[in-house]
Amino acid sequence: MASIIVKFGIIRYLSTHSLTRPRVVFSGIQPTGIPHLGNYLGAIQNWVQLQDTASANDKILYCIVGYHAITLPQDPVHLETERFNMLASLLACGIDPSKSLLYNQDQVPEHTELAWILNCITPMGWLYRMTTWKSKLAVARNANSEEEVNESMLNLGLLAYPVLQAADILLHKSTHIPVGEDQTQHLELAQDIARAFNHKFNTDIFPIPQQLSTPTKRVLSLRDPSQKMSKSAPSEKSRILITDDPAAISAKIRGAVTDSNPDITFDPTGRPGVSNLLSMLAACTTESSVADLDSTAQLYRGKQIQDLKRDVADAIIARVEPIRTEYERLRKDLAWLRDVSQAGDQEARGRVGQTMSEVKKILGLARH
Repeated sequence: MASIIVKFGIIRYLSTHSLTRPRVVFSGIQPTGIPHLGNYLGAIQNWVQLQDTASANDKILYCIVGYHAITLPQDPVHLETERFNMLASLLACGIDPSKSLLYNQDQVPEHTELAWILNCITPMGWLYRMTTWKSKLAVARNANSEEEVNESMLNLGLLAYPVLQAADILLHKSTHIPVGEDQTQHLELAQDIARAFNHKFNTDIFPIPQQLSTPTKRVLSLRDPSQKMSKSAPSEKSRILITDDPAAISAKIRGAVTDSNPDITFDPTGRPGVSNLLSMLAACTTESSVADLDSTAQLYRGKQIQDLKRDVADAIIARVEPIRTEYERLRKDLAWLRDVSQAGDQEARGRVGQTMSEVKKILGLARH
């Protein structure tokens, strides 16, 4: 039997088992570029809300997943810088180390240790069915259109990283995972792996992690509203970064692709560009992530698209400018960032040692 609790705009799916134990909320983000507005509205804002509304018995954990970043080629010097950029970004957005455990996954070796163990019980067929694997294969084929490309040309990390994601989750015995719809399949795999391990070894060591989802819609590209806003898109004008200044935000919104219809209506299928602007406006001006976007569109009856774009830019600037200012302040204090990072890494290592001891005992690998 499952219960559903709706609070602060977050839909919480709770199993009967999870109701009997404190919540362990866990999520991670790659250090591959400054977060954009979509990352903030779709994930990080929700993380802050979860942190600030957690009960005294809840444990909130967020990590920067460096091992996931290296599934694609990375410049080592650039990656080191990006890890500090992401740390400063999360802190500037409101993640509070006194309320949440914030750490670097790549500084806690138990993540990869558990991933190897889980690799040994995860069928290859489960991984080949992952849509992310299929999409990476399609990208590789498009990039090499003149030659035959198959899965043997992609690295093992791209195939197996969903198992590492499962290890990230299960290592902390996480009960609740705040993820968007695009990560649902990965969470389902983590659930399957937890069940498989528990069944194979006749144990209940791993709770089945439940999804915490928010009705906030994904933010779309400003240049191609058929795609979601992305850090990897070729055009910098396609995204708004949390470090963009007001002039940059205004220019990007003025250049946002819409359509030739002068009326302002909310129609995500027929008018994705205009609808994206309305969604961003509502998300930046309402406390709840749920908004009546048709009513928002009605406010612009008889007005022009330039009026909507001006208001969208103003709303985004009001939301982002305090974050940008705080990011710039924090990024200048590298010593303090190192202290926060090291403290989080040390606490995380202390948490996961017990889990790995239990796992090894179950496997027959316990220390003599």
